[in-house]
Amino acid sequence: MMSALRHRVPVTVTFALVATILAVPQGASAHEPYPDPSLPVATRVSKLLATMTLDEKIGQMTQAERANVSNADITDYSLGSLLSGGGSAPSPNNATSWAGMYDGFQNAAVASRLGIPLIYGVDAVHGHNNVAGATIFPHNIGLGATRDPALVQQIGRATAEEVSGTGIDWDFSPCLCVARNDRWGRTYESFGEKPEIATSMSTYITGLQGSTLGGAASVLATAKHFIGDGGTTNGTDQGNTQISEAELRAIHLPPFQAAVQKGVGSVMISYNSWNGVKDHGNQYLITTLLKGELGFSGFVVSDWNGIDQIDGQAGFTAAEVAQAVNAGIDMVMVPTAWKSFISMLRGEVQAGRVPMSRIDDANRRILTKKFELGLFEHPLTDRGYTSTVGNAAHRATARQAVRESQVLLKNSGNVLPLAKTNNKIFVAGSNADNIGNQSGGWTISWQGASGATTTGTTILQGISAQAGAGSTVTYNQAGTGIDSSYKVAIAVVGETPYAEGAGDRPNGMGLSTADINTIAKLRATGVPVVVVIVSGRPMDLAGQLPNWNALVEAWLPGTEGNGVSDVLFGDYAPTGKLPDTWMQSASQQPINDGDGKPALFPYGFGLTYGAVPAPSAYQQTQAEAFASQSGTQNEACTDTGGGSDVGYIAAGDWINYGSLDFGATGAASVTTRLASGAGVTGTVQYRLDSTTGPVIASVPVSSTGGWQNWSSRTTALTGSATGVHAVYVTFTTSGSGDLVNLNWFQFAH
Repeated sequence: MMSALRHRVPVTVTFALVATILAVPQGASAHEPYPDPSLPVATRVSKLLATMTLDEKIGQMTQAERANVSNADITDYSLGSLLSGGGSAPSPNNATSWAGMYDGFQNAAVASRLGIPLIYGVDAVHGHNNVAGATIFPHNIGLGATRDPALVQQIGRATAEEVSGTGIDWDFSPCLCVARNDRWGRTYESFGEKPEIATSMSTYITGLQGSTLGGAASVLATAKHFIGDGGTTNGTDQGNTQISEAELRAIHLPPFQAAVQKGVGSVMISYNSWNGVKDHGNQYLITTLLKGELGFSGFVVSDWNGIDQIDGQAGFTAAEVAQAVNAGIDMVMVPTAWKSFISMLRGEVQAGRVPMSRIDDANRRILTKKFELGLFEHPLTDRGYTSTVGNAAHRATARQAVRESQVLLKNSGNVLPLAKTNNKIFVAGSNADNIGNQSGGWTISWQGASGATTTGTTILQGISAQAGAGSTVTYNQAGTGIDSSYKVAIAVVGETPYAEGAGDRPNGMGLSTADINTIAKLRATGVPVVVVIVSGRPMDLAGQLPNWNALVEAWLPGTEGNGVSDVLFGDYAPTGKLPDTWMQSASQQPINDGDGKPALFPYGFGLTYGAVPAPSAYQQTQAEAFASQSGTQNEACTDTGGGSDVGYIAAGDWINYGSLDFGATGAASVTTRLASGAGVTGTVQYRLDSTTGPVIASVPVSSTGGWQNWSSRTTALTGSATGVHAVYVTFTTSGSGDLVNLNWFQFAH
């Protein structure tokens, strides 16, 4: 059983040291109120702010990269934060080294005049991916294919434990961008092309932070990148998003709204421009929209040297510093030139170009999160979590995520699933036996790398391990050695690792010549060929597809390649659905659902094995298990075991649950688990076959005392339902705005 606090190692000498240092300049005592955990956080912050100098406040607003500071710098400048850039790790790169590094930095921070602890940030974007041996989960595009917000929350929790085990208390994740052009090199960091996917997957925030900050393995989450990075013209990284405000709000804002509602602790600003104005200097977006309209109460952090891009010239200036801070950025990520930043911001404040009210607001936001995280009481690593890094439980969760992310796109002649016994299998391809390729960018290093970069199971190893009695598995990357005696050939091909910038594809988006030649060599034998694509986005392959017997999109699965073989052998049927529209050719980019462009595979497409019978109407149907919807959003229930619910439901919205089997005798009633706020009345209507089909039940809605105060209501059917029907849920209300949250429903005879 883990301890009840994120960190369980206090610095026992810290407050005595602080009191001693404070005694001369401040007249403080050993009972200085701000460390007192019995006081309200707001009081503690105010007490601490009253003791701080301008330089100490600016120090709290400064984030430097670990390689560019000394312990003396941290103490002398009262630095508020450090980060590890992609691939920036201690030596040796393991969990214990990370914890020791963190504790050394933290001890330097609490030795400063006021003893304010650091908050340390890292891009743990698909697991604690900078740490060798950590569990590497599928990148977000694969998680979007699962359509499983509860699993994503579980991944957030596992990541939080591994991050906490290395001392780190702040994760620059999740990325809530909505990728609208697959040429963009960060497409794999997006959950999908529609805002509702990223909105539903914001459950990751609850996984990272826990129900409240400061609990067991609580890590501050970051919603990024605000805003519009997935909508740039031509999919150019850090480019210009040339869209109306209405489109910005409709496509790119909803996931951030959900993140704020879930209490996300920080928001990172995006490199891109919106209609020619860099987000990092845009006061309307940061202060008016995010902090004002959305009510975000955490702190805003810039991206890596993001303030340097405001004027388009190399090297940030005092004017850029002032514009960024006045726009609403609270903490500035200046990895190397942090001393220049401190000097410039001090000068801008002293000249009156940055008001002290802005400096105090930034500090209040930052210090509030540090207090809420419990950093003042427990600044050092909780070593009880160090052993969770890469443990079996987390790898099992990752394996589940891999198999749920697999999207079966073609299966001619039902060549899949593979027979486990008495089979002769040939495996080939550039990504079959390459843990680095299947993990992608942001793995151990920033851009990622091919080869044995960390520990895990390759797709080939998974296939070999799961082949049963009488079966043989032969591997050659180029396909050399195959002949017609094999029963099936598997080509695991696709992309090699990349991150932003290097990952943009302004030209071709197809397979490499080597991959195409490998597949051709397999096909020439007449053996059925199964192609498995490892990639961070849909690829241009329509010209080759007719020659393949089966096609599986595996995305970037991470370290647990056996999740791919779980599906290939049929231990689990494929359930993944495309989170992005699959182009017929790269010339169609951008292509998105509803734009009228003919797709090779539409958004939401995904096959499974064999005929799938309609599920029984008499088993519990989870509200989030819909086939399609209009106007709703998924969210995590706050009650234990409640899973996810569907909320933000208003009149005119609808939810479709596909086909349900009512049997020959038909249903007599339906039980609905719902929640509603005060002063709300209306109905939940169950209809057959369409949004205007016959109403078979009308469930009255009235306040349950809150949007997460659940009530199960059983209602007699008013219409007949026998056989198999598509079930649509529609809504009426006497007022406007939200009506109800739904958790599940179940029909009964």
